[in-house]
Amino acid sequence: MQKIHPVILCGGSGTRLWPLSRKSYPKQFTHLMGAESLFQGTALRLSGVQDGLSFERPVVVTNSDFRFVVTEQLAGVGVDPGAILIEPAGRNTAPAVLAAALHLHATDPDAVMLVAPSDHMIRSPDVFRQAVARGLSSAAAGHLTLFGIAPDRPETGYGYLELDGAAGDGTVPLKSFVEKPDADRAAQMVASDAYLWNSGIFLFRVRDIVAAFEAHAPEVVPPVSAAVAEAEVDLGFLRLAPARWKDAPDISIDYAVMEKAQGLQVVPYSGDWSDLGGWDAVWRESERDADGNVAGAGATAIDCRNSLLRADSERLEIVGIGLDDMIAVAMKDAVVVAPKGRAQDVKNAVSALRDKKAEQAETFPLDHRPWGWFESLVVGTRFQVKRILVHPGASLSLQSHFHRSEHWIVVEGTARVTVDDEVKLVTENESVYIPLGAVHRMENPGKVPMVLIEVQTGSYVGEDDIVRYEDIYARGQGAKG
Repeated sequence: MQKIHPVILCGGSGTRLWPLSRKSYPKQFTHLMGAESLFQGTALRLSGVQDGLSFERPVVVTNSDFRFVVTEQLAGVGVDPGAILIEPAGRNTAPAVLAAALHLHATDPDAVMLVAPSDHMIRSPDVFRQAVARGLSSAAAGHLTLFGIAPDRPETGYGYLELDGAAGDGTVPLKSFVEKPDADRAAQMVASDAYLWNSGIFLFRVRDIVAAFEAHAPEVVPPVSAAVAEAEVDLGFLRLAPARWKDAPDISIDYAVMEKAQGLQVVPYSGDWSDLGGWDAVWRESERDADGNVAGAGATAIDCRNSLLRADSERLEIVGIGLDDMIAVAMKDAVVVAPKGRAQDVKNAVSALRDKKAEQAETFPLDHRPWGWFESLVVGTRFQVKRILVHPGASLSLQSHFHRSEHWIVVEGTARVTVDDEVKLVTENESVYIPLGAVHRMENPGKVPMVLIEVQTGSYVGEDDIVRYEDIYARGQGAKG
């Protein structure tokens, strides 16, 4: 049975799904549709032995901010990761794919790697795996193999693959890449049956993609090779060398390699697929009522047609009245309202908010950390109230503050609290006071999440008021939490 090494690309900020998706917690990690995140869904359909395919443990390429989210979400669905490569900075898909290939090349140059973005939704994973099986002989023959999606509408937001022949049960030679077209050109291509959407999913042997980089993008190879060779293991992650990585060009694998290489093959895929690249795509992929509306919990549609109403916050209700072809998404700190036809312009809102230095542009209301998460409930000039969740067995750093004292009230579970030389257990409905300057830490010794309310008071309550003495997550002084 052919072994396949999944490589999951897990970067990006997903600005077109703002405010649910933000730089600090992008769409691949959110529970956008269903119980699993898009990242978890990707990992599950490419794991274990399924439909005659044997998947090795996935290689994940991500950045430092997401490394603990990646491990937490994989553990949540029972997927044991292989290497988790940490990019020091985003450099697009070409350096990321090459880094993963070089990592695999060190142990098996003939390994077959399947490169997949982490934020696609595929409702029929068995059908997708059948498509992967059809591409194996092409990859074994040394071809760089792409997956093309049979289009069901003229789409101007995707690039296209022009086929050199009719689609059949195997692969089809690629004739050309087509950039994102205008509406008229998209309609012509969809009507011709000779074009597929470019999914950004690839299948090839490690040695073949490395050779393709050497032939077509030689400028990418030295910095990425050095970054992999000088990578350091850190808490089970593999950190690519920053000094080398910074010299890697910021370029996609399509531009760097695929559009220059010869003999590319395409696997046509006619099953369901979406990159959920905007709220219009979420509306299209969701179950709609008789009037074409998508209105989840916390949303009410009155005399609306073909609209999406979504409330992603506790104790928040959104009501639409007389809306036609509209999007309205509300969170506790941000709301977006737009015609469905302008869904792709949501990213412009993020740019506008970033220009005015609004924290909502990039920061998610829940601040996710290696140990759990927190959210600010109330912030004043000399105080702040937070809700904090700590995972079982997790621990915050041993720390102190210059400008604030803290009062912790446990509302769920049990906390082990250190205050200077005293260590004690604090259970539900009990509290503890942390004086200004005291060296302190909270841990969750139990088997269920621990939740507490933290009241901070002082002249400054910013997250950077911290002196860190010990940290099991090896974060530096500048890190938060």
